Amino acid sequence: MEIRARYTLIGLFTLATVAAAFAFVYWLNHAGGLTQQTLYRARFDNSVSGLLKGSAVLFNGIRVGEVVALDLAADDPKQVTAMMSVDNTTPVRSDTKVGIEFQGLTGSPVLSLRGGVANSPPVVSTDNQPAMLAIDPDATQNITQSARSLVRRIDDVIDENREPLKALIANINTFSAALAKNSDKVDGILAGLERMTGGGKKANVPIVDLLPVQKFPGLTKIPEGQLAVPEPDVVGSVFNDQVAVMTPSGNRSTAIDAKWPDTLSRVFQSRVVQSFENAGYMKVMGHQPDSLKVDYQLMIDLRSFQIIASDSPTAEISFSAKIVSDSGQILGAKLFSASVPAVIADEASVAAALNKAFDKVVGELVVWACTTA
Repeated sequence: MEIRARYTLIGLFTLATVAAAFAFVYWLNHAGGLTQQTLYRARFDNSVSGLLKGSAVLFNGIRVGEVVALDLAADDPKQVTAMMSVDNTTPVRSDTKVGIEFQGLTGSPVLSLRGGVANSPPVVSTDNQPAMLAIDPDATQNITQSARSLVRRIDDVIDENREPLKALIANINTFSAALAKNSDKVDGILAGLERMTGGGKKANVPIVDLLPVQKFPGLTKIPEGQLAVPEPDVVGSVFNDQVAVMTPSGNRSTAIDAKWPDTLSRVFQSRVVQSFENAGYMKVMGHQPDSLKVDYQLMIDLRSFQIIASDSPTAEISFSAKIVSDSGQILGAKLFSASVPAVIADEASVAAALNKAFDKVVGELVVWACTTA
């Protein structure tokens, strides 16, 4: 019997707890929660489509309550009475008006309380019913009606300004026709503005090239192994995009404006490979395919490749070279450099000086590499 009594007590306690929870939730939803609420009414003469029980009540944009009931008026089926529960601290006055607002284009409607002067008397209830608030004249105007009203206003504006709009369109057509007839002159004016502001197209920059070496004095043997010449690394102050003409102080000179057919490192690599081939070393390539094992690699670091525009101009080329075996061992390393007199008259004279220095220094490179490999 004691066990059954305990179960009965536990069951009664559980039911009481559930009932208390439901009562608390009901109190929060209907009695206003933890704040004291006041009921107000508003009667609309037209449809309040979209307004629901639980819809928010806003005062100057701040939520102060919610709609607790929506009823049709018994004496006039066209009228709808909305009951709202509002926080007691809300300054609702006798001149406060009720309207319907929509939160966003697709949001649900809410009741909006607006207006009310500070010295106006508070609204009072009559006949033991919640106080009735005044309705904003536009309160029942739905979105479609608002859109129609806006379209009518636009039509009125267009009607009032019909003649000026016709004149404006005619002027635009006249201006467009004038532009079409004088398009050549307009293009000339724009081109002149571009040249004046430096925004026009730059003139074509001359291209100079390197020539592979043809003669190799002192060359006595050609290696049997395969040689790969990767693209050189550019170090120091080497300019990889344009032909560098430098002042003795190390600044770029504007005496000559020329560029290489590709980046200097790629042009240098290609001409070195062609020079080895001209020397009879045909087992040389510009890169090492993944599927092919080479016996040697010629690693080059470009250090200087320029024209020095001094009182006695010179063409200067310098680079370091290393021959590396397939096992990663450095078989030889050497620094190569050449300096030859140059004439800075035009692109052709600059190219001739650089090619003379290139012929000298790369010829030495080919002979040394073939001897060391």
